[in-house]
Amino acid sequence: MKSIKILLFGKNGQVGWELQRSLAPLGNVLALHSSGADFCGDFTNADGIIKTIRAIMPDVIVSAVAHTAVDKAQSEPELARLINAITPTLIADEAKKLGACLVHYSTDYVFDGSGNQAWTETDATAPLNVYGATKLEGEAGIIASGCRHFILRTSWVYGARGANFAKTMLRLAKEQAVLRVIDDQIGAPTGADLIADVTAHLVYKLSQQRDTGGLYHLTASGETSWHGYARHVIDFAREAGAEIKVSENSIHAVPSSTFLTPAQRPLNSRLDTSKLQRDFGLTLPAWQSGVTRMLTELLASHN
Repeated sequence: MKSIKILLFGKNGQVGWELQRSLAPLGNVLALHSSGADFCGDFTNADGIIKTIRAIMPDVIVSAVAHTAVDKAQSEPELARLINAITPTLIADEAKKLGACLVHYSTDYVFDGSGNQAWTETDATAPLNVYGATKLEGEAGIIASGCRHFILRTSWVYGARGANFAKTMLRLAKEQAVLRVIDDQIGAPTGADLIADVTAHLVYKLSQQRDTGGLYHLTASGETSWHGYARHVIDFAREAGAEIKVSENSIHAVPSSTFLTPAQRPLNSRLDTSKLQRDFGLTLPAWQSGVTRMLTELLASHN
């Protein structure tokens, strides 16, 4: 396989951090964050992004940048649209001109969260909030550009680096005797490392077969609620010998209405990944395996 030139936007994010590792064996990776001396990675600076792409002329562009502050997006829709829709569309237009492939990440928030069946790639979209609407607009812009692309919808993403739900639950479990955790939102906690590894696999396949691409769902397998996720984290930590204040019977399941937020969240975040697994011969691991591995490393580093 010839070495390919990969331009990665968002290197300091959870997924971007893992992508630097997973993409490295495939070729020459130039990883950018929002500010840089030589090249622009700031998605609020569309002209700078375009100039960067034209200067580098990559074979593959991986866009791991998004406005992901779901509640904040409700009060700054123009900024969310710029980062999630307008700039990704401009990147897609540049990719089309170069003959490059664009890898872009989207979200289950493009759906309304109704029902209890896992969403497929062909199901009707109906976002509930600004974040979901702007991510859906970004998808549409990329598809309309006609560039070769992978759009990977994922959900409940966590990384070992930075803040995440598991770390928050561990902290609260050590500080509080009672916890209340939502149990009517269902999804699959998905590690940034899994997303990065699958991305590298797809980019490799792309180098072998140029007509590869499209819209795919990518999450770990299985499903749980935030309450079930919290229970798994706290039970594992307790068994590992961590000091846990909350008792097993004091992690209470509550509905989403208990916690009022500016942005409405979908209740059903299940994504059907059968198309991805079938087309690329993949077996996606159970969500518990990735979370357990992350917890093992996290707890070991604190001992």
